[in-house]
Parts: sequence; structure tokens; C-alpha cells
Amino acid sequence: MSTKLSEPNQRGLALADGIVGAGHVLQEVLSGKSLTQVLEKWNGPNKPAVQSLAYDTIRFWALTQHFIEQLIPKRPTEEVEGILAVAVALLANNKMQSKNNQYPIHTIVNEAVKAAANNSKTKFAQGFMNAVLRKIIHALDEDETLVKKKTLFFPQWWLKNLRRDYPSQWELICAEQSKRPPQIIRVNQRSYTKTQYCDLLNQAKIEYRQIESIAGIATDDALEIINPLPVKDIPEFNLGKVSIQDAGAQIAVKLLAPQAGEKILDACAAPGGKTAHLLESADIDLLSLDIDPERIKKINQDLTRLNLSASRVRIVCGDASKDNWWDQKSFDKILLDLPCSASGIVRRHPDITLLRRKTDVLELQARQRAIIHNVWKMLRPGGTILLVTCSIFAQEGEEQAKWLEAQMNNALRLESPGQIIPGPMNDGFFYALFEKKNAIQRTAQNAVSI
Repeated sequence: MSTKLSEPNQRGLALADGIVGAGHVLQEVLSGKSLTQVLEKWNGPNKPAVQSLAYDTIRFWALTQHFIEQLIPKRPTEEVEGILAVAVALLANNKMQSKNNQYPIHTIVNEAVKAAANNSKTKFAQGFMNAVLRKIIHALDEDETLVKKKTLFFPQWWLKNLRRDYPSQWELICAEQSKRPPQIIRVNQRSYTKTQYCDLLNQAKIEYRQIESIAGIATDDALEIINPLPVKDIPEFNLGKVSIQDAGAQIAVKLLAPQAGEKILDACAAPGGKTAHLLESADIDLLSLDIDPERIKKINQDLTRLNLSASRVRIVCGDASKDNWWDQKSFDKILLDLPCSASGIVRRHPDITLLRRKTDVLELQARQRAIIHNVWKMLRPGGTILLVTCSIFAQEGEEQAKWLEAQMNNALRLESPGQIIPGPMNDGFFYALFEKKNAIQRTAQNAVSI
């Protein structure tokens, strides 16, 4: 979704103010805060437009750094760099003829200079801003491939991981993750079939595309809104008839296949998209668990919007690597959405590549194993557990599935997609489905091995 700021006039917020706002957001992210957290607390005017500018600024961060290295002898202050980065993103959108935040070149330069003039910490840089942006415009005209080559920033350790795991695909993955994400909705099957909801979109003259499957798994509920909209403009969103959810995430519930009456654990559940999808799919007895009380609030909010708050669900604050929240009653099925590097969803969260560190992956891998080991005992014999990560690193995907098989002698791996790489309709996810074999199965297996 994009919201364009008005050009300078007396009726609306000037582009210069949006540039300043997005520059401040960028500085917060570079200090180590997540983009989502910064924007949630942002109280400045015209928030949707500032948000859109901030996302694009981070998506073109590598291009900004290229120009700083090539054209500026001395690195600018962080305040000046923030304004420059937003202006570079605007120029890149202009070059790509993007509908998102596209402004005439002269407007971008004038408003970036004005943005510098409006702050005591950047006022000295007005002439600098004008001169550098004109050099950048010339460079973009000279090499039209720059915008495509220099987009999202990927640290070297990240690229090394991708080259190791995807020697023939890593460049395509980086290119896909540098794009804006599609707007994918999930139809609430308790309210409408996909066909019925398509009728509403047709009536509203909203262009859409049906998504039939991801990685060979049918997506009964998924649609793409071709020209992204604010959620308030999506038919009956506020009435709980649809949700925003990536198509790759939607196949989790399809793989787990909840049945009426089953007792299911959704571990590491926040912000609650899969909890809601489970409840929409069947009349189950669900425990939704997360360690973060603030994120648990989002689960409650989403269930209230979807009119699912009175369903058979308990929302519990607890650590999935411990069992002090567990009543010792086994679950029929477990959806284990493990904490991970989120390397598969950087298209939606481009700040991840700026914030994540190499050591994070190994630390997360160890935490994942502690959680897997703990919840395995909570699954009844004959039950199934679905391991999920929104990562594209094998260390958090296939290596973890193989570790589970090696550690648990009663684990039977079932058919599931494994690693899904980012594509036009989906982010990157890993799925591994296991059955916990019962005692009879174990005895039979041991007899055969003897």
C-alpha cells in the first residue's frame, strides 16, 4: 500500500515534512529499533504516507550507500543522511516510473532542500543537498540499471548463507525480496467462500487475482488485491470477513488439517494470523501461546475483529521452551511457528537485513531446539506437529527437521513442502510435518531392525 503526500500547498502536508518524518524513522531503525515498532509509536501527521516513504527508503538503502561512497568525500551526518536517503528513494521510484510516491524530479530536489532548511541540524546542508541530488540524477540517467542493481541492503554474511543454500537461485531470491510485497487476503470461511467474496470484489470494482496453490498445496482462502488498498477500503475487512495474510503463511493450516473436536496448540502464536485461521477452519479446542504480553494483545484484537473471541480458544502468556503453563493434557496437533531470523519475509519487513546479525541465527537455532524438545512431549502418540519458520536459511529449516528426526526415535516425517523460497505470491517459509508414533509402531519398527 502507498499513500502519496500532497505537493506543497496550503491544504495538505508538504512533501518536505514527509521527507523529514521518514528520515527520522530511518534514524530510529539504524539505531537498532524495528521499523514496525517505530511506526507503531509514530504520532506525526500523515502517518500512512510517512510509513510508505520509510519502507521505500529502506528498500533503496543500498542505492543510497552506493551514492554516498561514490559522490561524497566525507560521510554526512545521520540527520543529513536521513533526508538524502528518502530523496534517493523518491528519485528511484521516479526512474522506475512507479506509482508509489512518484513525484517530478524538480519537486523531489526542491522539497529535499526545503526539508534540510527546516531543521537546525541540517540547515547548513541545503546547498550540499541540492548539489548531491543533481549529481545523483545525472548518475541515474547515465546508468539506468543502477536502480535495479542497488536496492535492498544484504550484509555479506547473509549473502554467504544464501549462496551456500541456493547456489543457483540466490540472486533471484535477493531480487524478489527487494520488491514491494503483494497484498494477499485470506477469506474468512465462516463468513464467505472464496467465490462469494470474489462477487463482493467485483461489485466494488476491485481488481483481484485468485491464488490456487502454493508449493503444490491448495489455498482455499487466498486472493491477491492487484492494486493494494488501505484495509479500511477492503470490503467488509472491519466486519471480520477477511484478513491480510501472505499466501505462503496460509498453507500452514491446510497442512495441519484441524478437525472438529481436536485439542490443538498454536505455540509462538503472536501476532495471531494462524490462530485466527485455525479457528476459522474448524470447531477445535485451541490453546494459543506466546511469550510476549504486548504481542498477545494483538491476538485478542484480531480475534475480536473476526468475531472469534468467543470461540473455543485460550490465550496464554508463556514460554514454549518451558512447561509451567501446561496442564499435562496432551495435544492432538501442534502448530509450532518457531522464532527465527525472519529471513523469508524481508519483502514485508525490509529493516530485517539492517538489524539482523550473523550470531542471531545460531542463537535462534539453539532456542528453536529447546522449544521443539519441550513441546514434543506435549503431543499425544499418533498426533502430528507442524514445524514452521519464516526463514530461508537451512540452519532454521531443513537442519532443524533432521535434528528432530535424529533426537526423537518416535518421530515419523510426513510429506510437506519443506523449504519454500520467496515468489510472486508468497514469502519464504519452511514447513516440516511429523507424526509421533505410538508404542506399537515403535515396537514393530524395533523388531524389523533387529
